[in-house]
Amino acid sequence: MDRFAGHDADRSPPPEPGLPYEELNEPQARAASHAAGPLLIFAGAGSGKTRVIVYRIANLIVTHRVPPYRILAVTFTNKAATEMKRRLEGLIGADIVKDLWVGTFHAVCARLLRRHHEAAGLDKNFVIYDDDDQRAVMTRVLKELNLDDRRYPPRQVLSRIHAEKQEGRGPAEFERKGYFDDAIARCFEAYERHLKAASAVDFDDLLLAVLRIAEDPTSFAGEDLRSRFRHVLVDEFQDVNQVQYRLVRAFCKSHDNLCVVGDDDQSIYRWRGADVRIVRGFRRDFPHATVVKLEQNYRSIGHVVRGALGVIRHAADREPKELWTANQDGTPIDVVAADSEHDEAAWVVECVRELIAEGVSPNEIAVFYRIHAQSRVLEEVLREARIPYQIIGGTRFFERAEVKNLLSYLRVIANPKSDVDLNRIINVPARKIGQTTVDKLIQAADLLGVSLFEAIDPLLEGRVPPSAMPGGQLPPMASAAKRSLLGFRDLIHGLMTEAKSVSPSALAEEVLARSGYAKALEQDDSVESEARLQNLRELVQSLVDYEQEAIAAGEEATLAGYLERVSLVSDVDALADVPKVAMMTIHAAKGLEFHAVFLTGMEEDLFPFRSQDPNRKGDIEEERRLAYVAITRARERLWITHAARRAIFGQTRYGLPSRFLADLPPASVRAIATPASMMAQRRVEGGFGGGAGYAASGPRFGGPERSWEGRGEGRGAWDGRERRPGAQAQAQGEERFGGARFSREGEPARGWAARGADVPDRAPGERYVEREAVDPGGEGGEGLALRRGMRVYHERFGPGVVESVDPGADPIATVKFSGWGKKRIKVAFLRAAP
Repeated sequence: MDRFAGHDADRSPPPEPGLPYEELNEPQARAASHAAGPLLIFAGAGSGKTRVIVYRIANLIVTHRVPPYRILAVTFTNKAATEMKRRLEGLIGADIVKDLWVGTFHAVCARLLRRHHEAAGLDKNFVIYDDDDQRAVMTRVLKELNLDDRRYPPRQVLSRIHAEKQEGRGPAEFERKGYFDDAIARCFEAYERHLKAASAVDFDDLLLAVLRIAEDPTSFAGEDLRSRFRHVLVDEFQDVNQVQYRLVRAFCKSHDNLCVVGDDDQSIYRWRGADVRIVRGFRRDFPHATVVKLEQNYRSIGHVVRGALGVIRHAADREPKELWTANQDGTPIDVVAADSEHDEAAWVVECVRELIAEGVSPNEIAVFYRIHAQSRVLEEVLREARIPYQIIGGTRFFERAEVKNLLSYLRVIANPKSDVDLNRIINVPARKIGQTTVDKLIQAADLLGVSLFEAIDPLLEGRVPPSAMPGGQLPPMASAAKRSLLGFRDLIHGLMTEAKSVSPSALAEEVLARSGYAKALEQDDSVESEARLQNLRELVQSLVDYEQEAIAAGEEATLAGYLERVSLVSDVDALADVPKVAMMTIHAAKGLEFHAVFLTGMEEDLFPFRSQDPNRKGDIEEERRLAYVAITRARERLWITHAARRAIFGQTRYGLPSRFLADLPPASVRAIATPASMMAQRRVEGGFGGGAGYAASGPRFGGPERSWEGRGEGRGAWDGRERRPGAQAQAQGEERFGGARFSREGEPARGWAARGADVPDRAPGERYVEREAVDPGGEGGEGLALRRGMRVYHERFGPGVVESVDPGADPIATVKFSGWGKKRIKVAFLRAAP
């Protein structure tokens, strides 16, 4: 049977010789050999889309003799761009690749904007403001407009402004719908004014400025942009917003050589402006486009691929695609019912231990969560277990205070108009320039209509016109403040002169020495200061690395070039190739893959996440796509966990398993319960109350009771049906007890029985359900004879093992609880584990 028949009527001619096309399957080769006109490639997860893009670029250069500098390939991460270049170098050589335009939208636009900065009204050394810089500008704007930052939080105001920019609208096009919007509009205008005065842009401006030039029919710079590229290729096309789409169409104004590669099933960035309707409507805009579908997954085992397809198949309004793989089925997806977030974390860590013991490198293991708030408990347990990990999307290196301080010095040297950076470093290290002096400098700059740096001399010399002051003359400055401000001015002037003759890394060393910043940290002589110094040394080393890379590429290493690179670093770029377990949100995992993946917190209202915004009706569809992306990151092993109760956002929630679990194919799933979950369930079924939500009924668990039911061959799938407490499900060849499943070969359905409890050895074929003598004293712990190594149960912390007991009238036990660590607990609050 031809899997590829009927996917497009317009087939390209057979590929030309000269490239190893035998490495491609039939639809991949068809897409790679396409030469002219619009091309839409629907690429399922793990289907080799990067290989197709690389081969298509190579084909254009080798076969069709397109000059490499006439080809633009746009990706969404620096990591993807680097990988694309690496593969191209292997095919066509590094000398050719260096002339290609390959990079993210923002990196490409920054490069183009450097060439046409005058057309955008910017200085050549304009700076790119990150999120912190933008908030600093907005804070100043709110103060200037006398707006309460509690009523108009800077982050919220900026979110509205960015949403407008992502649609290509400026302050003049802002639609006002009420009093709040009137204030937002005023902030928008002032924010843009401050950016322009500082010769600065935010991330949205990088694209908007280039778009406005490219769409201007009267601009010479616009003509250059419209005629520069003969072929444009866009990766991850499902993630583009309206501005990005208009931009690539402007680049293709004189031709239709636009190749887009995407998958509407993986569109997960609506919150930052991505519009999945663009990829779905591409054929409407380009009726004669060739369409190729890549549906063979090369990344994952069969069970993972079928699990992903089971989830995404129920999505509304998707382009029909049947993801399949020739890989072996492998191990089924383990869906784990935990009692709490601590129990979940303990399970994950024990599984990670096993993987590492089996020889899996820690950097091939990833733990995903829906929101960052879930990471805390996982981090605590990983630290306790001494398992190295790295968090992607947490506090990044370039966001650390000391690193930003040095970068601000460098940015002021490159562009002294940048008020945000000058304000940050004017008293770092402390040089007796207090907030009163800074406020006077800001007032002088506002009155004169100049930057803070330009206002220093007029302020020192008393040249701020008194007639412009609503309250008259600025109060005179103290002599000490004048000396400090003058010293700072001279320091910056001296460093600006030095920058003309030394390398960027040498300039950074000069900044640390002349400013006194390094000396101040050394004199502090604390562990924290030593860590800050190490980070500053690492920043200087990154400058050295940049210089070496520039030399190797035959380019000039400039301060502006380095600052631009740093500004465009993304979360994924922080993923270091070191033996550490990767922890990240699912959004950050896009484009990555791992041997083993743990998808945690798969509960209703957490995943799918329940938005508080009633206007976001399409959230469930994006959450489904997010689940698809998460599942398809795994190559060999996938665990999905959900907890019966979870302490998050300052409250304890009792949840139900995610609706997406019901969509997993029963034959590809293995249902498991942790020991703590089993104990809690047995307590519920025995009438003790509390415990595991997925097996319990009643209003405190937030809805009807649902369970995992056995479905043949020792595997299970959650079917959402109600279940009476205490009911025992039987499947052929196995016994269920407390929500967990045991095969008649004696091994639990995951081999988890040794986790959190000592389990006696047993011969193959022996049926075994772990039990423990119940406390004869009844509910409480009075009369409970504790001994070291005994397993006990606590209402909050779950199961644990006794390490020691302090005797007395009210004895206290030291107990190690799974996922909680050691706790000292009164024996009266313990009971023997059921």
